[in-house]
Amino acid sequence: MVAQITAVVIFLVMFILIITEKFPKHFTTLVCGALTLILVFGVGMNIDNHFFGKDYNGLESILETLNVKNIFTAGFWYTAAGENESKGIDWATIIFLIGMMIMVEGMARVGFFRWLCLRLAKLVKYKVIPIFIVFMTMSAVLSMFIDSITVILFLSAVTVELAGLLKFNPVPMILAEIFCANLGGSSTMCGDPPNIIIGSKLGYSFGDFLTNTGAIAGIGLVLMIGYFYLVCRKQLASKTEVDVSKFPDPKDAITDIKGFIVSTVIFALAVVLLITHGKTHLSVATIGLGIAIITIFANIKYLGIIFKKVDFPTVLFFMGLFIVVGGLEQTHILELIATFIKNVSAGNAYVMIAIIIWVSAFASAFIDNIPFAATMVPVITALAGSTGVDIGTMAWALSMGTDIGGSATPIGASANVVGMAVAQKSGHPVGWGKYCKISAPATLIVLVLSTVIIFVRYL
Repeated sequence: MVAQITAVVIFLVMFILIITEKFPKHFTTLVCGALTLILVFGVGMNIDNHFFGKDYNGLESILETLNVKNIFTAGFWYTAAGENESKGIDWATIIFLIGMMIMVEGMARVGFFRWLCLRLAKLVKYKVIPIFIVFMTMSAVLSMFIDSITVILFLSAVTVELAGLLKFNPVPMILAEIFCANLGGSSTMCGDPPNIIIGSKLGYSFGDFLTNTGAIAGIGLVLMIGYFYLVCRKQLASKTEVDVSKFPDPKDAITDIKGFIVSTVIFALAVVLLITHGKTHLSVATIGLGIAIITIFANIKYLGIIFKKVDFPTVLFFMGLFIVVGGLEQTHILELIATFIKNVSAGNAYVMIAIIIWVSAFASAFIDNIPFAATMVPVITALAGSTGVDIGTMAWALSMGTDIGGSATPIGASANVVGMAVAQKSGHPVGWGKYCKISAPATLIVLVLSTVIIFVRYL
């Protein structure tokens, strides 16, 4: 009782402080994470055990939330060796994120992103709106096969560089890219972590997702291109006239030809490893660490420059956030949400599917969707057995709810946090109001679309 209330209060306080932006985000989550360890696991659980007859183990909860021991298991690095525990701090995500950041900074050092944006700009004759549409589509397609964090890391960097050359505001384009990355990630089993959990637990393949959630996402992408064009076209207008005849040749953007070739090879290797990790069974942690090591050795003379630019505050933000969400996990708040869905639906298939989609979406807008998806899988399995509703239908509803719901807020998905961090580093900070004004309506549109299609196609 006390532990649960404390965990919820800390989460709400953290949420409010992040929204108001009174303190740096990483400072807020780290302090709230420390309070979770002390007040929830240390104080609240002891009070509940002493006065309310609970059976909490505070020390065990702390260890599970910090999750350090997981790093030293074979399954953490090689997925075929065993099941990876997803409770608490997701060190695989942390390691992968750092590795990709190091790789991106290595690529930026040699001029890769400036070269790429100039090539793309030249290809569409330096027209901002065509670039906008191409980048949205590219974000969705790449995220079907590559982790959305990686996609947003390099696409947002390209966008910022391109915005500096063509003199337009990069924020609307970054927001559209983030949304399309999450939308594309919902299309396949390897596109988003919740899908990996759902697919592996229930035995669904890449093709199963592609023909079910992929079909919904494909229709959604067409709608979203139209939506973001209508909403953002005025904001994307260049404030000054740009003389494109004076633009440098794309090849001139390359500052180190040898480093450029090496960085391109490293990036291609990362893409191949991410696409094939389902067959190689290399975890994202292994891929991230490996790519980081290769990049470090390839840029040994420039490590100071690279590490100075790596966005470590974002990494710290994730760590604090994982700990606070761990407090909700360990006090069974997420299980209460899952039980609520089961009780309220009362066996009605339409109500059940609607609740799964919309509650999953709402929850994923504010908390990490990985533990929520892991909690919900056994719930929909039990619902399928007791109600006769096809478990596949509920699986697609859960997938779309968790994947798309995370697009509604800046902290709802990893790609959101990374994209906002890139925008802020470039001098274009995005507050909650600006983010939600554009992305929340888009989220609602795709969720309504998902609900209607699932109702019509499966029920």
